[in-house]
Amino acid sequence: MQDSNLLFPIFLKLEELPLLLVGGGFVAHEKLEAMLGNAPQTKITVVATQISETIKDLAKDFPNLTLIERPFHTSDLDLATLIIVAINDVERSAEIRQEAKAIGKLINVADKPTLCDFYLGSIVKKGNLKIAISTNGKSPTLAKRIKEMLNDILPDDLELLMQNLGKIRDQLKGDFAYKVKRLNEITTDMVEKLKQ
Repeated sequence: MQDSNLLFPIFLKLEELPLLLVGGGFVAHEKLEAMLGNAPQTKITVVATQISETIKDLAKDFPNLTLIERPFHTSDLDLATLIIVAINDVERSAEIRQEAKAIGKLINVADKPTLCDFYLGSIVKKGNLKIAISTNGKSPTLAKRIKEMLNDILPDDLELLMQNLGKIRDQLKGDFAYKVKRLNEITTDMVEKLKQ
């Protein structure tokens, strides 16, 4: 199992977890767009010596985004539950990671899998359906291509399908085992129809 992906996928209620982003350039902007695209009310503090105009423009639309244009201080870690570092300085990134780990914070260092407690996967989103794709940090480009493929394959009306399944589930009579069996039958038929 040496080459196996041993990550455990979870979906966080990011809007309930304050986040610190260290960095203000292109990669930091990418991370911000991903987070705000999935959890737009997340309280995010960005700390960087220089913050790009692109990030400053983005902040105009998100009052929950706080920009602090100055060098990172260790005390900034107290602002958040999760930390993302997106700076072009491997040594400083490693130092920030060590400081974060010392106080029990989870951290992601962009493009440095060995310095990460978690990865930000590629996300496929169709209404309330959300699929996260991970390559265990080995190939974000492949994850992006799989995301594009799934976005093309999955129909846009999945939200309606999920709502209808929720109504069916609520109307089913019987014990838990019967409900699971019946929903499995219904969804198996639906998946077969989607394949056609």
